[in-house]
Amino acid sequence: MAVLKIRTHNERAEIEFELDYLTSLTTQQRFEMMFRKSREMAALRKRNGNRRTTLIIKRK
Repeated sequence: MAVLKIRTHNERAEIEFELDYLTSLTTQQRFEMMFRKSREMAALRKRNGNRRTTLIIKRK
């Protein structure tokens, strides 16, 4: 896996690098990466106690 190294902050170069990387993947690889990240985010939310859905609190 390639790593982007630049001396100054260049958002355009970062976006181009990311797009080049994503287009080099197959559709199956992109979906696997998406599912893996979704599971990782759900695990983080569960571990931090934020897994519950949003609650509506009515004020009196």
